Amino acid sequence: MRVHVIAVGRLRAGPQKDLIDDYLKRFDRTGRALGLGPARVVEVDDRKGGGMATEAEAIRRALPAGAVVAVLDERGRTESSPAFADRLAAWRDQGRGDLALVIGGADGIDPGLRAEADFALSFGKMVWPHMLVRVMLAEQLYRAASILAGAPYHRE
Repeated sequence: MRVHVIAVGRLRAGPQKDLIDDYLKRFDRTGRALGLGPARVVEVDDRKGGGMATEAEAIRRALPAGAVVAVLDERGRTESSPAFADRLAAWRDQGRGDLALVIGGADGIDPGLRAEADFALSFGKMVWPHMLVRVMLAEQLYRAASILAGAPYHRE
């Protein structure tokens, strides 16, 4: 199952980008034998003045046809890392070829797009900077692949 992290805004070179690249590389290496990956980041423009509706249209254009769509939203479901790993495995085992994990811009996800999503995931009740959410998501993807592979990275 290919993984597409679709995010509003451009991430410049720096420590956050380095972390994302590292975790996604690890995910690809670990997930390959599990039928997970590759993972890629698709950035969509956050044109000023367009608002969430404009961002939602750009996100919709970036979604692969037939993909499972999961939005990251503070109103979503909080899950443990093993539960998230199980969810990825279930989508893979259902034969889903693509997973789109959507990270909105500074104002969040358009309500219409959120309603269309197959799943909403939350990293807690706190609101996180959307650039940091990319890092956290990349790490959780790697952690999920490690859990499914039985690797020692995740310890409970």
